[in-house]
Amino acid sequence: MDELKAKIDYKVIGQRIREVRKERNITQAKLADKLDISVVFLSRMERGVSEISLKRLMQICSILDVPVERILSGTQKENSVYLFKEFDELLENCSSEKRKLIYDIAKAISRIKL
Repeated sequence: MDELKAKIDYKVIGQRIREVRKERNITQAKLADKLDISVVFLSRMERGVSEISLKRLMQICSILDVPVERILSGTQKENSVYLFKEFDELLENCSSEKRKLIYDIAKAISRIKL
């Protein structure tokens, strides 16, 4: 079980929760109140410091009215779609010159053996 937890990127999950919460104009205090948790604990989840249980994630998604897939998709580190959403959004806001530079850097990095 711990092996699976190590493969999940809780920081990405937390970032996505924060993103949706802000899109909905909900403060941490208001969301924490609805979840009956402290703002400190919610902040820790949003930063990926505290792991989120499936039950808690379902509560958050229900309150924020967001499909759980939006939060979880691409968060497993060894999955072929890991961080695709984040890369898509990053590239969306880049000029063609910046995209080429990012591609060249990624290509160079992909050749490095770790």
